[in-house]
Amino acid sequence: MISYIRGPLAEKFEDSVVVEAGNVGYRIFVPISVLERLPAAGTEVKLYTHFQVSETGMSLFGFLDRTDLELFRLLIGVNGVGPRSALGILSAMAPDALRIAVVSGDAKALTKAPGVGTKTAQRILLDLKDKIRAEDLLTADAPSLEAAEGIPAGFGEAAKEAAEALTALGYSAGEAQSAVKKAAAEGMTAEEILKASLKYLAIF
Repeated sequence: MISYIRGPLAEKFEDSVVVEAGNVGYRIFVPISVLERLPAAGTEVKLYTHFQVSETGMSLFGFLDRTDLELFRLLIGVNGVGPRSALGILSAMAPDALRIAVVSGDAKALTKAPGVGTKTAQRILLDLKDKIRAEDLLTADAPSLEAAEGIPAGFGEAAKEAAEALTALGYSAGEAQSAVKKAAAEGMTAEEILKASLKYLAIF
């Protein structure tokens, strides 16, 4: 119903912000990661929003990136995970960290979020495993040549691509190289190597 809201940032609260648009102040609930990235009050912002109607009223949830909004919508599509719970998860862990947890099957990482027990974490992994894939993480927006160059030539381009993706996700070049060397095998695709490497990193 409301795709996004753009206007001056009027106020910040612990769990939400007020953005003025068309002489109306819209209160939008956001995760901590969004609060930390927002500019000072008075600066124009644009938040992609999800409009939620429930028995207790209507609420707006906002994100700086459309991909993070879609991740939020995937979470609330899981049985037993409501908008506030999803917001809590995305406040406890960055969106990419959540994607990594799903791809690597790391339920323990999910239980660090408030109100998420082992059963809920397992349900999230089960519901999202086919919706968030390792290949979605192979964007390597900021590829690390250091990580790629540390992979022996015999490992092939797939291993180098996986190593670059790991550093783009926040792992050091050394961690990426070590994980890929342990996980890669002949004939594996970059997606398969990345997924196996993430599982190795989740253990350690």
